[in-house]
Amino acid sequence: MHVSAAKLLLLSRQREIEALRTLESRSSLVATIGSVVHALQNERGASSIFLASRGERFADIRRDLAEESGRLEQLLRKEFDERVVADTSASARIYSLVAWVLLGIDDLPALRERIATRRLSGDEAVRSISRLIAGLLSVIFEIADTAITPEVSRSLVALFNLLNGKELAGQERAVGALSFASGRSDAGHQQRLMHLIDAQERNFQLFTDFAERRVLESWRELEASPCIARLERFRRILCSTRPDDSLNTEFSDQWFEVCSERLGGLWSLQCTMVAALQQSCRRLIAEAERDLADAEGLLERLVRHPPASADRVDRFFDPGRPIDMAMSLSHGPQHRMPESMEQSIIDVLQAQSVRLARVESELQAARRALDERKLIERAKGVLMNRLGVSEEKAYKALRNASMTQNRRMADVAEATLALPDFMDPRSGSHQE
Repeated sequence: MHVSAAKLLLLSRQREIEALRTLESRSSLVATIGSVVHALQNERGASSIFLASRGERFADIRRDLAEESGRLEQLLRKEFDERVVADTSASARIYSLVAWVLLGIDDLPALRERIATRRLSGDEAVRSISRLIAGLLSVIFEIADTAITPEVSRSLVALFNLLNGKELAGQERAVGALSFASGRSDAGHQQRLMHLIDAQERNFQLFTDFAERRVLESWRELEASPCIARLERFRRILCSTRPDDSLNTEFSDQWFEVCSERLGGLWSLQCTMVAALQQSCRRLIAEAERDLADAEGLLERLVRHPPASADRVDRFFDPGRPIDMAMSLSHGPQHRMPESMEQSIIDVLQAQSVRLARVESELQAARRALDERKLIERAKGVLMNRLGVSEEKAYKALRNASMTQNRRMADVAEATLALPDFMDPRSGSHQE
């Protein structure tokens, strides 16, 4: 059987419907993973205060939060079993990431025991829980990173940046809690805090660039809330106090409270966005199914009503019609094509071509932001390795070069990676 335009058009719409249904199903898994991440973020913050205060603060809170995390972890295992294992379209990378996450979840009881008995430092606890959260976020990005429509693509880019920014905000809560609960300012913690503040602002800027209007309104309400002003005051204390000077330990509870209020607002935004993504998928599926039903009747209508080009040929060779009218592409009222004629398969294919071009343009704009961030991260790694500087200083070097040269930071990062001087002195190979 020869391939036909109608068959290809039907296949195109069917594949789009399948992709939308897969994303809708995976969105439920995204919501569950997001719940586990949020619970672990809370547990991490409480654990940092517990350990930094030598077990004097947040013992009961940490235990309750750990129990809540454990409950959600069991739910996540069930979701992995029902949705990932049964997902025939899942990639090898998805399976590998989920396996890595499950190993991390298996290690959590032992980690919690070490925290409870204070057999590791606050920094070690924060790092261990943060590694697992990073793996969980990678699963979200992998299972939801799909190009379907501009609307979905933009929503995903906004969601990914919100999730990244929220995790950085959670790390900020944990690091700040370590300083306040210990009662001593720490130079290393100060550097990490400044980097976390700067990095989350970049994520939130990308989030606002791609988020829909309703989500942006909620974001602006959160930014205008009293907790943000309180957060800024505590940030100034943490970042301006000289290293090794004392800090008021009573501030640890207030710091945790204000950071948690902000994270709660971000969590609400996240839930709203995931629900909106599922709703968009359902609506787009319904629209695509209606288009599919219409497309099945295209050939029958085409038989009854020839396409516009054939109609022009008929008019051109009609001896009763003047040539100037026959050559005209426009139709007078008395020669207007039937409405069904205007919906010929050629018209539909042309409209689809325009739509696909628009989709591609939107996807490129959405993905460019993520690609540029990856490029900057690679350039930072090269500078850190070659010059022996911190991540914060590497980023500042790129930013200063961008401002001095009046070039986009992504261009500076690309140029940095291309420089032959930035070769690994140990291996002689370019750094990736």
